[in-house]
Amino acid sequence: MHEALAHLHPYPFEKLARLKSTARAARHKTPLDLSIGEPQHETPRLVIEAMAQHLPQMARYPTTRGTEELRTAIVKWLTARFRLPKSSLVADLHVLPVAGTREALFAFAQCVVDRTRPDPVVAMPNPFYQIYEGAALLAGANPYYINNRDDADALPRFDAVPAEVWERCQLLYVCSPGNPTGKVLSPQVYERLLALADHHDFVIAADECYSEIYLEETRAPPGLLEVAAQCGRHDFRRCVVFHSLSKRSSVPGMRSGFVAGDAEILKAFLHYRTYQGCAMPLYTQAASIVAWDDETHVRENRALYRQKFDAVLPILQPVLELTRPDAGFYLWPRVPIDEVEFTRGLIARENVTVLPGSYLAREAHAGNPGTRRVRIALVPPLVQCIEAAHRIRKFVESLI
Repeated sequence: MHEALAHLHPYPFEKLARLKSTARAARHKTPLDLSIGEPQHETPRLVIEAMAQHLPQMARYPTTRGTEELRTAIVKWLTARFRLPKSSLVADLHVLPVAGTREALFAFAQCVVDRTRPDPVVAMPNPFYQIYEGAALLAGANPYYINNRDDADALPRFDAVPAEVWERCQLLYVCSPGNPTGKVLSPQVYERLLALADHHDFVIAADECYSEIYLEETRAPPGLLEVAAQCGRHDFRRCVVFHSLSKRSSVPGMRSGFVAGDAEILKAFLHYRTYQGCAMPLYTQAASIVAWDDETHVRENRALYRQKFDAVLPILQPVLELTRPDAGFYLWPRVPIDEVEFTRGLIARENVTVLPGSYLAREAHAGNPGTRRVRIALVPPLVQCIEAAHRIRKFVESLI
């Protein structure tokens, strides 16, 4: 067996399941689960209809690179959303559809990491999406955890990374808007990372799957390709972004996303994926085209999340240290006791499940940045989010 398998940590929800097995849930209260970032809004009707219309295409094999129509729709969306120069993206060169970004984020490290170079590093924020770590380990690299600041800024401490780590770095994962913090990397931070990537010869993989869930309609988060273009990097050298329809269009079960950016890297990744990749079914591609072409349902989706934050924050802010995120659908509050015990007690007293912050992070640089924090996913319907907030507040007040 692959020796690195022994170094993989249990997935956060495995740990949560074990925790729940030790907590006697308050059975007289309806269970409310705010632990998993699975969108629960209604799937847009136009997506369902497009998929149903094209179901007969399941009789055909799809190609790894996807249809020209889908790649063209993605280029059109990327260009408009991130204000890219017209014709800077070419559908045949700069875009590759994938069956969800989870598998693509994992596969990308297997393709990019050069094991012949000594002691390779894959750097990532801490806390992080655990796929980054598993991808690094199984690619034969050492994960390097860049702790988030423990303040309202809550951004990774990129300036604290030693030069010798950057020198060994082959791949940097970033997540903006961040999971779990909801914080957005500024253009200035991206410019600094691009300079580091050029100087130390590494690739930036930007996980932007929360980019369309932002809370101020006039403040869309910037993206890596957008900043690269503003810097005159029209070849998007060393830049690769990952986008998904799961959050944007509330279709997590459809498994549809894309990778875009540096044409040379995408060429190599396509070659890799002809052996490893899962080609997207043609009916999924047809539904994806409709989703990328429509912004009305995305604005409606954002409005639903905005309502939840507007309703929940006034309930929780008097008893918990938390701020309104820039984007995404998570709250990342500091809690008054150990985060695991807080989660266990909340289940036992109120039958509400959240995720301990330490399950999303690693002990690094003399601390685990998830300590005394929990992640609250505002994905259930508004009424359930409000009810959960009242129960959380009641539990916190019992601790004071």
